[in-house]
Amino acid sequence: MSTLTSTLLMLILSVPIAPIAREQGLPGDPVPLQISRENWSIEEDDKILVDTKNNQGYIFHKDGRYMNFDVVTGQKRWVYYIGRSYNAATPNWNWVAKSIHIKGDRLTFGPSGRFLRLYKDGTDHTAYGFHEYGNEKELFYGMDTRFRSMGCIVVRVPIMDLLVNTFEKNGSIEVTSQHGIYDLRTAMLAFEKDKEDLEESKEVALY
Repeated sequence: MSTLTSTLLMLILSVPIAPIAREQGLPGDPVPLQISRENWSIEEDDKILVDTKNNQGYIFHKDGRYMNFDVVTGQKRWVYYIGRSYNAATPNWNWVAKSIHIKGDRLTFGPSGRFLRLYKDGTDHTAYGFHEYGNEKELFYGMDTRFRSMGCIVVRVPIMDLLVNTFEKNGSIEVTSQHGIYDLRTAMLAFEKDKEDLEESKEVALY
């Protein structure tokens, strides 16, 4: 090997190689692909994204296959409800749906009264959750806005059926609510990144 060739080879090898960015796509990263309700089937580790700006929900598999659905979220104002005054806008947070309850108020909680409670960061009990509504048509179509709940995420009965069945099959559902989803793949990746950061913070807290 000539001196010139050896020198060029050393220069090439000395150039630092940038790490592969997650956004470029790694094996196992989700690739969004919309699936119809008829073709949807529950799988292990299904997750939910809720867009609180556009009132859209997305339930997705690990590989990125997803189904979207309309939601009603909290009013953009202060309200007085269940004995307290608060901003009714649905919070943007990381949650885990960990328990299901049957409520007696069938107007607020719909024909079945089912309430799928959300726990902030998977640990903190909250008053937020998924539920149906007694007059579904009026809530979803009666006004020119779907910011109408007292803070919870309201879905139609068929979607509530799906969420409850998913919960019963998997034992819990990880949920993220955020103000605006502009790129679904990025949101799916961020979902996993937030989970990794949370697990790391728990490990640090042990020391």
